[in-house]
Amino acid sequence: MGAVSTVDRAPKQDRSRATRRRLLEAAVSCLAEHGWAGSTVSVVAERAGVSRGAAQHHFPTREDLFTAAVEYVAEERSTALRALFPQGAAGDRRAVVAALVDLYTGPLFRAALHLWVAASNEEQLRPRVTELEARVGRETHHIAIELLDADESRAGVRETVQGLLDMARGLGLANLLTDDRPRRERVVAQWAVLLEEVLTD
Repeated sequence: MGAVSTVDRAPKQDRSRATRRRLLEAAVSCLAEHGWAGSTVSVVAERAGVSRGAAQHHFPTREDLFTAAVEYVAEERSTALRALFPQGAAGDRRAVVAALVDLYTGPLFRAALHLWVAASNEEQLRPRVTELEARVGRETHHIAIELLDADESRAGVRETVQGLLDMARGLGLANLLTDDRPRRERVVAQWAVLLEEVLTD
C-alpha cells in the first residue's frame, strides 16, 4: 500500500511542478504585454490554463506570483547565457557583450521593468523587488566576470564590467520604444574594443 502511494505521489509532484512553471511563464508574458495594472492572478491563471484556486495554491498573493515569475525567468536566462559559452570564459569578448545586451532586450527585461515601475508605487512590493533585483544583478555580474575572464583585483575592471551591464540595461530601455538594432550593434562593437583594452594586460 505504501509503495503505491509513493508511485502515485511522483506524478502528482510532476503535475504540480508543471502547473507552477506554466503559471510563472504566463505571469511573465502577461507582465511584459499588459504591465502591472493589466496582470492579475485571474488573467494569469486563465492564460496558464489553470483555475484561480490552483494559482493561489502555488502563489497566495499577486506579489508572490510576479516576483517568483521574474526570478524564474532570470534564472532561465542565466542558464541560457552560460549554455552559450559552456567552456566558461569565452575567447570572443564581443560575443559575450552581445549576449549580455540580448539579456536586456527581450520579454524578461520588459516584464522586470513593469515590476520595477509597480514597485515604485506599491509599498508591499518594493522590498521584494529591490531584493530580487539585487540578487539578479549580482548573478549577472558574476556571469559577466566569468565569461569575460576578467580579473576584478585589477583597478577599474569591476567598474568597467558594471558599466557594461548598465549600458546593456540602457540599450534595453531604448529598445522598448524602437528596434534600434544597427546602432546597438555599433555600441556593442565599441564596448568590446574598450573591454579588450581594460581587461588585457
